[in-house]
Amino acid sequence: MSDMPITPPVDRIDYRRRQKIGRIVQRLVILISAILLTAYVLAPVSWLVSSAFQTETEIVSIPPHWIPEHPTLRNFEAIFTAGNDEPVTYETRSGTDPAAGDFIPSTAENLLPSMANSLIVATLVVILNLLVGVPAAYAIAKIRFWGRNASVYFILITRVIPDIALVVPFFLVIRKLGMLDTLGSLVITYLAITVPFTVFILIQYFEGLPDELDKAARVDGCSRFQALIKVFLPLSMPSLVAVVLFTFLTSWNEFLLALMFTQTSASQTLPILLASFTSDFTVSFSFLNAAGVLAVVPPVIVAIVFERYIVSGLTAGAVKG
Repeated sequence: MSDMPITPPVDRIDYRRRQKIGRIVQRLVILISAILLTAYVLAPVSWLVSSAFQTETEIVSIPPHWIPEHPTLRNFEAIFTAGNDEPVTYETRSGTDPAAGDFIPSTAENLLPSMANSLIVATLVVILNLLVGVPAAYAIAKIRFWGRNASVYFILITRVIPDIALVVPFFLVIRKLGMLDTLGSLVITYLAITVPFTVFILIQYFEGLPDELDKAARVDGCSRFQALIKVFLPLSMPSLVAVVLFTFLTSWNEFLLALMFTQTSASQTLPILLASFTSDFTVSFSFLNAAGVLAVVPPVIVAIVFERYIVSGLTAGAVKG
């Protein structure tokens, strides 16, 4: 009798089978949800890229063509050659059939200069944001001084206030400084928006680093500034990259303040110019989508370059110890 195999109970077999089926169902649900979410997120971007290579007739056709039947680079050529042809007037526009893809908005020649303005503003804001935010975060995190906690709360309060509530105060200050319709007005106002976020993120990260590192650097003869540069900055690279990415994208995409403080093409940024394409006499969807593709290229390049730091940087300081 001792050689007889032991058969597991039927209830245990059914439980294991149900458990296995449950895991399979759970994975299928997660997979289907991920596919649906990915399709939902990527569908607008896919249509933007696809329609940039279509003619106007193909874009407005029903049903829409997700894959261009006759791909063309004409829309991008129009961007880089805008302004080289005869001036666009109401008479020339009214005689042009938008469905043929020949229609070019009157402000098309300002597209590349506005992109350069956006790039200049975003770069300056990133640099100045780091120069101001990094020392401030290090001081609050590692130096014990009177009013330290109040400083942290004050920084958090500034981010609770919506940007629309700051438009009038910003406008009055910029006007008093005589900086209306300049890139400098955008740099100043964007810093007021991005620096609090930078300081808050870096405070959390610096506080997660051991105080012994700071003390050891001071014992070795480093000043506070040298300890920051030689010890803490190399260790905080993930959080710095997250800050750079956030600051660049915020400055690149900002619309409200740029609309209020810029009036001419000399200082207008890319979001303002793209919006002007939709308020012209006729809208060229193919040209607008091609311009939109160019608008997303710089942020995508920045994200690809710093991709390996993004996730770790966004979670920096979330867990201490």
